[in-house]
Amino acid sequence: MNTENTINRRKFLQLGASFGMLAGLGGLKMTQAAAAQDYKALVCLFLFGGNDGHNMLVSKNSAQHNAYLAARSSSGFALSLNQLLDITDPNLGAMGVHNAMPEVQALFTQGKAAFLANVGMLVQPTLYANLSNPSFPLPTQLRSHSDQVQQMQTGVPSSGGSSGWGGRTLDWLQANNANTNFPVAIAMNSPSIFCAGNQVVGTSLQPGNALDQTAMNLYPASAGQARAAAQQQIATTDSGNSIINAANKSIADALALNPILKNAASNITWQTPFPGTSLGNQLQEIARIISLNSQLNVGRQVFFCSLGGFDTHSGQSYQQGFLLGQVSQALKAFYDATVQLGVANQVTAFTLSDFGRTLQPSGSGTDHGWGNHHMIIGGAVSGGRIYGQFPLMTNYANFNSTNSDYADNRGTMLPNTSLSQYGATLAKWFGATDAQLDSVFPTLPSFAVRDVGFMG
Repeated sequence: MNTENTINRRKFLQLGASFGMLAGLGGLKMTQAAAAQDYKALVCLFLFGGNDGHNMLVSKNSAQHNAYLAARSSSGFALSLNQLLDITDPNLGAMGVHNAMPEVQALFTQGKAAFLANVGMLVQPTLYANLSNPSFPLPTQLRSHSDQVQQMQTGVPSSGGSSGWGGRTLDWLQANNANTNFPVAIAMNSPSIFCAGNQVVGTSLQPGNALDQTAMNLYPASAGQARAAAQQQIATTDSGNSIINAANKSIADALALNPILKNAASNITWQTPFPGTSLGNQLQEIARIISLNSQLNVGRQVFFCSLGGFDTHSGQSYQQGFLLGQVSQALKAFYDATVQLGVANQVTAFTLSDFGRTLQPSGSGTDHGWGNHHMIIGGAVSGGRIYGQFPLMTNYANFNSTNSDYADNRGTMLPNTSLSQYGATLAKWFGATDAQLDSVFPTLPSFAVRDVGFMG
């Protein structure tokens, strides 16, 4: 269970500065409001470091699995059939997920989770033959951690993106949030460009931190009340200086948010406890905030949470399983929380990562790749299926230029589904129109398929 963190004056002011990212939080509605009639939330879970999708989702077909084992035989971290948890796809047949993910296996079997195979940043549909053409447009700085982290969040195939596709989608849906001043684009722990739109401003919150101030805990209580009243007066008084006014507004916004966060933290007992991990704490805080949507008339929200450590190097054989176990447990608790809140069909969680990994090992680890497999979880997901084109391991074993599953002889997956198609499928469900999708995802017009089909 999370406890509220108290913070000293200096830390409070630092937090107040972070609330400068808030737009128009003044006058937060503190009383019960009419329930929002059309609430939806997108929750992005970013796996920092480049998750190895080849070991998260594996074919159990005999020929494919044997080719997979052969490709990874020198590394010692290929997963045998008895190390995979069974799932079945209508087209691919027997598949398996990493043995650390029984909760995801259960959600997939229940039709509440889906996988999207071989996703990556693309400028336009790309075949292996295109890669030898120096004039063919490709994303810049492929396989660079920092650049690909930015591109996957901005939806722009270069490092020039200044806003995120989550925030830009909200830009178009501001009418759904016309009756609220509550934050609608929220990142856990630190700011995220995914949440920053051209108009909507991202907010950063710390899980379990209700923004209480130790400086107000004075004796007698009247002294603390007097100090709080003075702070409120300072924060809401026009100083005549724009910089001071901006700082004061940040503090006023945080003061207004404090009782709301405390209320959300104290009023819910989760039927499925969240794991006490960093990711569990982040998703629990998101669930608490989602529980306020009817009270605060929020119509659309995007959230960003993350887990690092997927650049595993020599720790691949044990570290990825440890991390995927945290992902699986936290996502299951989060999905169960949305069921408990009655919003399972209105909340969709999905994963992103820097890039995938090479099928061919590099010593005891894997190298930076390109395409990757991702998960989508929620009541509105058309689950129990693997979407996109899962790469054939036998095509790697017989690597040549007649197939486009791989970009090189190291087993780097050549994406057959673009990030823009992945994001557009989610944004369409979220409420964006076809024309708006083209604005949110600048490369989307280059792709004939705009909806990959995993949302009901």
